[in-house]
Amino acid sequence: MKYMSRFMYLVIVAAVALSACSGAATPAPVAQPTQPPAAPTSAPQPTAAPQATTAPAAAAQTFELGIDGPFSGPGAETGSEFKGSVNMAFDAINWQIGPYKIDPVWIDDQSDPAKGAAAYEQAIQQNHIQAGILNWNSSVAVSLMDVVAKYKIPHFFGFGATELVNEKFASDPAKYGYWMIKGWPSPAKLSVNYVAALEDAISSGTYTPASKTVVIYGEDTDWGRSFGKAIKGQFEAAGWKTLDEEYFPIDQTEFTPLLTKFKNLNPAVIAGTDTTEPAMTAFIKQADDVGVQSLIIADGLGWFGDWYKATGSSADYVMDQIPGWATDAGKKFAVDFKTKNGFDPSPSAAGLAYDGTNFFIAVAQEVYKEKGSLTSDNIYQFVKDNVWTGKWTYTNGIVMKEYKYTADTIPDMVVGKGEYIFPVLQYFGGQGKIIYPPDWAVQKLQAKK
Repeated sequence: MKYMSRFMYLVIVAAVALSACSGAATPAPVAQPTQPPAAPTSAPQPTAAPQATTAPAAAAQTFELGIDGPFSGPGAETGSEFKGSVNMAFDAINWQIGPYKIDPVWIDDQSDPAKGAAAYEQAIQQNHIQAGILNWNSSVAVSLMDVVAKYKIPHFFGFGATELVNEKFASDPAKYGYWMIKGWPSPAKLSVNYVAALEDAISSGTYTPASKTVVIYGEDTDWGRSFGKAIKGQFEAAGWKTLDEEYFPIDQTEFTPLLTKFKNLNPAVIAGTDTTEPAMTAFIKQADDVGVQSLIIADGLGWFGDWYKATGSSADYVMDQIPGWATDAGKKFAVDFKTKNGFDPSPSAAGLAYDGTNFFIAVAQEVYKEKGSLTSDNIYQFVKDNVWTGKWTYTNGIVMKEYKYTADTIPDMVVGKGEYIFPVLQYFGGQGKIIYPPDWAVQKLQAKK
């Protein structure tokens, strides 16, 4: 009996298992709803399975943005200002425009046209950038125009100011219009104020040079030669005589022989420019060491936030033309920038880069609002229809009151008081004192004593 009971037990267990495997068991009844199910809505229910008619949640999207600048090489100090400003502008919106997360692609042009073009093309092919912003050197800007035209990538606020950019743009706007707007106008539109300031001082009797003579200098780049050509013509139109004109490599930092030559020529004014901090500050310091007594125009000395640490009092009496921190927003930015980055920003580099970045952000927000998507084509078309025609302007800058472009000025902006303008100033103790235009001036022009 004991054996038979165990046998029967095993048979019963096997039968139950077999029944379960074959699906023969009948499931317990499921309660049915007493009303028809509600129609699916666009908002998914917590436990409901997705329905074919349910609108999906907006997918996370990424917008690849190229940011060009000299992040290494002779212009690296400016690149650092660019990077700090761009980060601050995008941090303020959490790097987000609509559903698009902005992914920065830093393009290091090294202040070199060929290297810059190669780096930009790599950013297009490998990182798939859809738009670009900023740029510092004019020669690089001229080179990049071909790259953005080839791939139809809208680029904003390039600082390359040379008139060669304007000429290239005008030669075929349909092609080169992708270099959409400049962040710095052609040299002739601003450099004229230096000559005007000197002539005004001569007329008022506050400046009496022994002779109206000038020497022109600058970096041997599109920017340096464009500035030199413009200001030389403006001096000569005002009756000044040019005694010499010299250009040097962008990375040169030894100027003693050149400055000794200038000293022996003894012009009333030495006028020129350089886009790199090591070169410009070395030029000013060595001019003092050599004993140059001429009044020096160093266009761009104030582009570098910490320039005075390199020049000290050698920069006293030097003339420059830069914007300032004229607004409360600008002053706050300067404080916040130093707190975040550990060095003083320049209005011309960090300040304008901040405005240029926010200009792009504002355009992108408008494009998304109107079109519902951010694409290269949508951005390009918005600028062509609205920015180039002056219908849309940017008025929330910290450096300039308004950034406005018209069909008559593109790719340059409208230049003038109340819009885009740089005052002329002289440095004393590391501080710029405005000397022109007269209604902005805080002091008169002073010659070296």
